[in-house]
Formats: sequence, C-alpha cells, structure tokens
Amino acid sequence: MNFFAVGDIVTDAFIRLKDARVHCRLDNEDCEISMKWGDKIPYELHEIVPAVGNAANAAVSAARLGVSSGLRAYVGKDAYGAQCIEVLRREGVDVAYMETQPGKFTNYHYVLWYESQRTILVKHETFDYAVPSLREKPQWLYLSSLGDSSLPYHRALMQMLEKYPDTKLAFQPGTYQMKMGKEALAEVYKRSDLFFCNKEEAERILGLPAGQEFKQLLDAMHALGPKTVVITDGTNGCYARDEQGAMFHLPRYPDPKQPYEVTGAGDALASTTTVALSLGKTLEEALRWGSVNASSVLQGIGAQKGLLTREQLEKNLANPPAPWSVESL
Repeated sequence: MNFFAVGDIVTDAFIRLKDARVHCRLDNEDCEISMKWGDKIPYELHEIVPAVGNAANAAVSAARLGVSSGLRAYVGKDAYGAQCIEVLRREGVDVAYMETQPGKFTNYHYVLWYESQRTILVKHETFDYAVPSLREKPQWLYLSSLGDSSLPYHRALMQMLEKYPDTKLAFQPGTYQMKMGKEALAEVYKRSDLFFCNKEEAERILGLPAGQEFKQLLDAMHALGPKTVVITDGTNGCYARDEQGAMFHLPRYPDPKQPYEVTGAGDALASTTTVALSLGKTLEEALRWGSVNASSVLQGIGAQKGLLTREQLEKNLANPPAPWSVESL
C-alpha cells in the first residue's frame, strides 16, 4: 500500500446561510458570525456530504490520483457509518481497516456556510481506538485529526511504526491534536517526515503571538522534529522548508474564479503533496501538485467533490491561467 491514512471520519451537513453578519477587527482578523437571537433564520440550501474528515479526504485524494490507498477510521453501527464505508469503497479506498463499533454514533458535523467561508459545529464520538495489524508495509502513513481521547492511540501508532522504519510519516494535526500540545505529541513530531498546518495553527502549536515571519515559523516547526514543514497562508499560497533547510514560497494556483466553498482545500494540498512525493517528485513540484488540487476543491461543496484524477491534475498543471512558479525565500 502506498498511502495509509489514520484519523476520524465524519458526515458533514452543509447549511448555506442567507441572513447573517460577519464582524471583524480593522485588520480583518478575529472575525465572528452572528444571526438574530430567537428568530427563524432562512437558509439557501443544504447538502449532506458523507465520508469526509482530514484523513478520509486524504485517502480519497490519493485514490483519485491512482495511488493504492487505505483508511483506518471508526464509525458507529448506524446508517451514517454504513454510508461512509460505501462511499470510500466506491472511491477505491481499501476499507479493510475500517472499524464499526456497536453502541457508538458516527461523527456528524454541521457546517454553517456563509459567502465563501464556513464555521463547523463539531461533536466527536469517543471510540475505542486500537492499532490495526497491517497486511503490508505502507510507503506513507498519513496521520490527521483524531478525538480528544486519542493520546494513547498516538503512542501506540508510533510503537507500530517502529516495526516499519522505512515507512514515512506525514502529520497534519487536527484541533484536538493541537490542544494536546507539542509536548504530549513530541514523539509524533519527531517521527514526522512531512508536516502540514496553516499559519495560525503554527503560531498556536508553538505558543507564539500572531504575526510571526514565515522563516521563523518554518525553523521553529522544524525544530520540533519534522524533516519537511509546509505552512499554508490562505490566498497567499504556502511556504515550505525542506530537510536541508532550503525555504520556498508557492503562490496560490492562479485560478481566476473566486472560491465557492473552502472546506477541504488544506487537506487537498497536504494529501496531494504527500502523494506527489511518494511518486518521486521534488518538494517544489509536489507543492505545485497540491496547489492545483486545492484550487479545484475550492470550486465545489465539501472536501472531495473537486478532487482531481491524475490526468486532470497534470492537465491543469501544464496549463495554468497565468505564470506561476515556486520562489526561493
């Protein structure tokens, strides 16, 4: 198996709001959404998107790109869980490592979508996490969002990886993993060959105030252990530091269309970059792959609708709408 993802899976219920307001500071930071209290709030549309979540999105991304892909995640013994597994199966993801736990509920989130941004109401089920017995050594293990009770699971996964020293680890932490703190997950950071987060998350993980320079953030994240670090910055693209210390900036893929819905763009960039590296691409080229797929995801509802096949990605890569290349820092 080339790509083995580990993390929680969820069904997202998108609700596109019509009547809401966004309040921000003068620098357009710390924005909050508000609606009338105790009123009936009209919405424009809703859509149910099963089998998503960082790790599930990554597994589907890899499968669409033609790489053998599997997922270890947990669902409840309910209709949502069965639907999640069926969606993964249709996408070509190996579901042999999926676990269905009786008495549990499949994770179900509500996505309040206003203009191009979204606020997600989350509730994570507490699953009885256990490390799977692998049939074969994966080339890459992609670890992402897990629930707040998963710290022992992380330690068990690192012990499992001791059996596979050649398996590379990509780590894209979720909300609870960041809350656990870098000290609690020190072993995971040190074992990571590839690390992804956005700028605000990097500052949160490192305990630094907002407004840090990217060179300092990249060096500080690298000091925690990851060999290669990628930090995204929204419409400004992404920044990266390779194992030798070279730093790069890649502007966002120059798509003339405005984003329709932003969920999953970071997952697309991270997973596609990992897949490209697994196929022997350089970091600079892998980042270009990731940016192309992230741009496509921005044009659909949810994290998976816009994910490209390898043929589609290579076509977009060869024909950008404007000049676009990696810049050295």
